Amino acid sequence: MFPLRDSNKSDTFPFVNLTIIVLNVVVFLFELTLGEPGVEELFRNYALVPRNLLDDIGVFQVSTLFFSMFMHAGWMHLISNMWALHIFGDNIEDKVGHFKYLLFYLICGIAAGVSQVAISPNSSVPTVGASGAIAGVLGAYIILFPGARVLAALPIFYIIKLVEVPAIVYLGFWFVSQFFTGVASLGAKTEDGGGVAWWAHIGGFAAGLVLIKIFEKRNRGGKTYEGNPYDRYY
Repeated sequence: MFPLRDSNKSDTFPFVNLTIIVLNVVVFLFELTLGEPGVEELFRNYALVPRNLLDDIGVFQVSTLFFSMFMHAGWMHLISNMWALHIFGDNIEDKVGHFKYLLFYLICGIAAGVSQVAISPNSSVPTVGASGAIAGVLGAYIILFPGARVLAALPIFYIIKLVEVPAIVYLGFWFVSQFFTGVASLGAKTEDGGGVAWWAHIGGFAAGLVLIKIFEKRNRGGKTYEGNPYDRYY
């Protein structure tokens, strides 16, 4: 299922979320100017490489946990990540506040990277992308807005059907699929090949689940959307 939009409306302008999206786009456009050899060199030097991090745990290698979450491997990688962040991130920023949202996002991204390193410590494959941090946003969303409605496109054979489901169903299905795919990947050889960092997604989501109640604003009039059966998009 591909999300199209949710039913939550933010009470504040999500300038931090939009800034994160713009930064990711700008970095990717910079990647395009480098050409393939330049991008490979950029990833070797600044992306998270588990083996390199564990061989030399210094300031620079630790900083790749941060740098890696702003780089992407292709247009679809970037667009899918930024679209999910656009749909779900504004509500989390609205709920926790601007500065705390930025801190929450970065911590979830770092937790995602650490999770991937823990599962694949010998991997020499560069790990890039914002999906681990965004998974943390999704974990927070499922806690704060389980009843919010998500409109998604569901491909059935050659037909695209629009379905509206509660966030807990949509995000729960997403996490379960990530978890079982991650478990299935444990026996695969990943030291020299590419692929999806499933455990970064799982680790980021788990971090969001745990941390959101710490970051949530207290007694500030924030809303928790429980869903309205009469709310519809069409």
